[in-house]
Amino acid sequence: MERELEKLLKKSRLSVTDSRVKILELFFNQQGALAHGDIEKRTGEKFDRVTVYRTLQAFLTKGIIHTIPTNDNSIRYALCKDTCEEGHHHDNHVHFVCNDCGNTTCLEEIIIPEIKLPKGYASNQVEMIVSGICRACKKG
Repeated sequence: MERELEKLLKKSRLSVTDSRVKILELFFNQQGALAHGDIEKRTGEKFDRVTVYRTLQAFLTKGIIHTIPTNDNSIRYALCKDTCEEGHHHDNHVHFVCNDCGNTTCLEEIIIPEIKLPKGYASNQVEMIVSGICRACKKG
């Protein structure tokens, strides 16, 4: 897997560093979205906050990850689909937040419909967040 991650970084014109590979690997092994603090805890490495922040910003800029706003005004990050590229995110899908476990999941099979705004308005981004109980919590 490490070789594939290195290819993705090179394709995105990012230098391959140990921190970028480990953080990217975390996203590929994660089911839901991650917060900045999750990344610091789950990598098992002692990356400083600035390294994590800069890595996330580089991944956002290059279209590798996208942001998901939350109800508490924090931000979570998730992998983009293959159609995203530098400066052009195409993540027009629904995000689901579980009220029990707090896990945030991309529901890529549910596409947000085009929003027709009144004349004189222009949208930059459309986000849809659904909250409820996820499959894992519902079974438990």
